[in-house]
Amino acid sequence: MGIETGSDDVSLNTVYRSMAGNAKSCLTPFRSASGTRHVVVGWILVAAAISYLDRVCISTAAPAIKAELALSDSEMGLVFSAFTLAYALFEIPAGWFADRYGARITLARVVVWWSLFTAATGLAWGLVSLLVLRFLFGIGEAGMFTGAAQAFGRWLPIAERGRAFGLALMTAAFGGALSQPLVVYLLGHMSWRGAFVIFGSVGILWAGGWWWWFRDDPAEHGAVNAHELAVIESGRGSFEPAQSVPWGVIFGNRSVLALCFTHFCAAYGWYFYLTWLPTYLLRARGLDLKAVGWLAALPLLGIGFGSLLGGWASDRAMRRLGARRGRRLLPLIGHPVAAASVVGAVLTPDATTSALLFSLAAGFGAFGVSCSWAATVDIGGAHSGVVSGAMNMMGNLGGTLCPLVIGYTLERFGAFEPSLLLVAFMYLVAAAGWLVIDPAEQVATARAAPLRARFGELGPDIPPA
Repeated sequence: MGIETGSDDVSLNTVYRSMAGNAKSCLTPFRSASGTRHVVVGWILVAAAISYLDRVCISTAAPAIKAELALSDSEMGLVFSAFTLAYALFEIPAGWFADRYGARITLARVVVWWSLFTAATGLAWGLVSLLVLRFLFGIGEAGMFTGAAQAFGRWLPIAERGRAFGLALMTAAFGGALSQPLVVYLLGHMSWRGAFVIFGSVGILWAGGWWWWFRDDPAEHGAVNAHELAVIESGRGSFEPAQSVPWGVIFGNRSVLALCFTHFCAAYGWYFYLTWLPTYLLRARGLDLKAVGWLAALPLLGIGFGSLLGGWASDRAMRRLGARRGRRLLPLIGHPVAAASVVGAVLTPDATTSALLFSLAAGFGAFGVSCSWAATVDIGGAHSGVVSGAMNMMGNLGGTLCPLVIGYTLERFGAFEPSLLLVAFMYLVAAAGWLVIDPAEQVATARAAPLRARFGELGPDIPPA
């Protein structure tokens, strides 16, 4: 299915009209579809929760790790960033791997890898060993969401992808939220080293079940009947297996570059909640560890609900407004509200109010993130692994920068406020980036054009305020 550059959402809107027509004329087959694609979504939701359970547990354990290993604030910032740097650097290779070999082997491989190095984190004896282990852990987690993008692209119609990514990000955030009070509980009964071993054991079971049950091609899965296969194929759009990667077309595409830019800015703020927030509540707000365990979980719950609502609302907006306006609308609302909420969280004198405002900021910021992941499949098609990998690489470079900046600011100025105001500014820049993204243009069929010319084509199709 071709998607013409500069067209007014013609091709994707045709898909939606075709789906609606099929639904009216073929009600019986659609009612009797087997629904196996929803089980695929369920598997990925569990993997996403495990990924954030293992990713976030170090933030709550950080004060104990820092004390035992005698680390400074800037050194702890390096530890946080070692994961995100590795995650960023290996996103494009992991995306290529997912495009080339499929989601089955990709997700089984990455979950086993990161689970082993989560457990191995408990063996660290100093700064260097901790940096190496967290870097290797980050290599493992690269591929989680690019693999999910491949699975969703092959198993889900276009109009179900935003909701699926919203659910995945929601359960990921809930997994991270669960890790906060769970780590506090475990630290009351064992050392932080033992807690990492427990967290690392969960993913191995998931990987074995996924390898046994999942198939990359829905037609090869025994639980998929003919009616469900018709649902998937009629609404999937252009998603032929990738043979070669048109690197020049992908990285010369305005929307791909803008997605990378906005995700860098949005993830910059996201990683504050995953790394320094518990320390902020302990040191800047004077809360005890038990209160921090629960209040630090609130922004992750906000991310969860924001991701779900953003993905669901994005799909609905696409049906009503078309691909271009529909995907843009939620980020253009959410990111500015997130910026205002961060400023409020910094300025309020009350610790609980501050945590609640950070939760609000996290939730509204997540509106745009779920839309970004859905847009990587809309734009990437058969190359969605590479496109999502490029976007997430840049996001995690933003995530790498954030803990470093906060750690340096603490040592230089002894305060969190300057670095948190920068988080608010980054949310505003992320909103501006969405004015350039065109989810109606797919890179597989778009013609390459000079970057200068393409960045001059913002297009008139911007949603009203």
